[in-house]
Amino acid sequence: MSLLAVVAGCNSSNPSDSLAVNPPAAQANAVTPVVQANCPTVTILDANAVHRVYAGGAKDDPQKLAYQVSLSDTTRSCTANESTLTVNVLAQGRLVPGPMSKGGRATVPIRVTVKDGDGEIFGETTNFAIDVPAGGAGTQFIFNNDHVAIPNGPGGAPRSVSVYIGFAEQGAKAKTKRRT
Repeated sequence: MSLLAVVAGCNSSNPSDSLAVNPPAAQANAVTPVVQANCPTVTILDANAVHRVYAGGAKDDPQKLAYQVSLSDTTRSCTANESTLTVNVLAQGRLVPGPMSKGGRATVPIRVTVKDGDGEIFGETTNFAIDVPAGGAGTQFIFNNDHVAIPNGPGGAPRSVSVYIGFAEQGAKAKTKRRT
């Protein structure tokens, strides 16, 4: 059972399930949870689903591959107040070392974007650190951005938006986030 399946279970609409995750004292200060059907889905962009890093500035040479990282599954949960819908975006990924891998830590640029029609209303790139195991074994990871803020539409109505996740282009400015 994947970790995302366990996390997705936290999105239950059963009030007694919510009490197990959020005790009553914590719920008193929380914003209103959103019915999952009203929470926008997260789409992995095919063109940005895989990120490869090559040693020595090489490009597309399989013998010079340091590592390849891919995103595979997503889930989300939402909360709302009068002015904003906040989406907690999670994605499962995998790092596979290549022939030139040295182990240690790899940092990959993961971007979350929210679009309303053709316009971008939220975009953030995170330099996400992943520990690369020695010995050529791959590793899985969970990426999380818990503060994707979507302003409500006119009159406080929810917007119809699309949420996307993928690897950012090289050189994009980003904030750093360590894997926990």
